[in-house]
Amino acid sequence: MGTGLLVLAFALGLPGEAAAAPLPSVNIGLGSSDNPQDVAVTLQVMAVLTIVSLAPGILMMTTSFVRIVVVIGFLRNALSTQNVPPNQVVIALSLFLTFYIMAPYWGEANEQGLQPYLAGQISQEEALRNVVEPMRVFMFKQTRESDLALFVNLADAPRPDSQEDVSTFTLIPAFVISELKTAFQMGFMIYVPFIVIDMIVASTLMSMGMMMLPPVMISLPFKILLFVMVDGWHLLIQSLIMSFK
Repeated sequence: MGTGLLVLAFALGLPGEAAAAPLPSVNIGLGSSDNPQDVAVTLQVMAVLTIVSLAPGILMMTTSFVRIVVVIGFLRNALSTQNVPPNQVVIALSLFLTFYIMAPYWGEANEQGLQPYLAGQISQEEALRNVVEPMRVFMFKQTRESDLALFVNLADAPRPDSQEDVSTFTLIPAFVISELKTAFQMGFMIYVPFIVIDMIVASTLMSMGMMMLPPVMISLPFKILLFVMVDGWHLLIQSLIMSFK
C-alpha cells in the first residue's frame, strides 16, 4: 500500500505532458500464419516453456535427490527433532549433494549433447538423445530388475533384450520406487540405535515410577550426544554418496 501511494503521488505530481504520455502495454495473443516454420517455432517455444516448468520435478525424479532427502528426513525423525535441521537446510543440502553426485553425468551430457548442438555439429534429436543417455545410465545402475520388470509387464510391452529397448518413460518410475526402497532400508538402519536409546530411557523412567515425564524429553539429549560422538553427519553423507557408486 505504501509503495502504491508513493507511485500515485509521483504520478499526480508530474507535469501535464508527462502525465498524459501513453503508458507501454504488453499484449499476448494467437494469430494466423501462412508460414509453417512460424508454427513450428511457436510449438518449440511452448515445448521449452513446458520443460522449464517441469524442471524441478525432473530434477527430483531422475537424480539422487529422492534418496538423499528421504534418508535425511528419516534421520530427523529418528532424532525426534521435527524441525531441526529446518526444511530449507534439508532441501539445500540434498540439492548440493545431488549436484555433487550427478556432476559426472551432467558433464557428459553437456559434452556429448549440449555443446555439439550449440556448435551446430549435431541435430536437435541427436542432441536430446545424447543428453538423456547419461541419465539413463545412472538410473539403470540404481534400478532393480524386479522394479523394471514390474512396469514393463504393466505396460504389456515385449520383454526387452537390452537396456536400449527400455523406454525412458518405463525406466523413470522403476527408478523412483527403487530409490524409495533403498532410502527406506537406509532409514531403518538409522532408526535402530536411536530406538534402543528410547527403549532404555523409557524402561528406566518406568522403573523409577516417573510415568508422567515424557521419555522423548530425556532421550533427545542422549541421541544428539550419540550422533555427535560418532560424527553422524560424516558417516551419513559418506554412506549416501557411496551408495551411488
